[in-house]
Amino acid sequence: MRHMLRGRQLSRDTDHRKALRRNLVQSLFEHGKVRTTMPKAKEVRAMAERIITLARSNTVNNRRRVISMLQDRRLVDKEQEFTGQTVVQKLFSEIAPSFADRQGGYTRIIKLPDFRIGDGGSLVLLQLLTEESKPTGAPRRSAGLRRKRNERRHQFASRAIKRQKEGAPAGEASEAKAEGESKAD
Repeated sequence: MRHMLRGRQLSRDTDHRKALRRNLVQSLFEHGKVRTTMPKAKEVRAMAERIITLARSNTVNNRRRVISMLQDRRLVDKEQEFTGQTVVQKLFSEIAPSFADRQGGYTRIIKLPDFRIGDGGSLVLLQLLTEESKPTGAPRRSAGLRRKRNERRHQFASRAIKRQKEGAPAGEASEAKAEGESKAD
């Protein structure tokens, strides 16, 4: 029985799951975005938001709590050279101050159109809201068609109700309604 246990197992034992979560959160803070699967992204999102909330108030106790959760690592640049800064330092100096006026919701999950090569798992992009890139793409084509069809049905229904109130026979209104629905579809 699993009572009062939170989170997903992600097909890993406890130590592996904690390490995976910790590494993904550190990569998210380091790069601003991470490409992963939806269940992992949801797990990482919860942990990242908890850590950012702690980091918003820059106290020694909160810094120690974040270090104990993350097991701090050093940052590297494009040429894999150490920058002299750690993930926790970047979190407290750059990331958390940018969310000072925000009450929560520091990350976004964007579904990607591509799939993982090995097993076909669907991929998502988990990113901090400090990233300048907004989600791109157009709304579904069918959404506009549904809206137009719905508007035509409402217009037809209002005309039919108006005719009934004016005294037109009920048979003509129902026949006109049937014709209008077949045209709308």
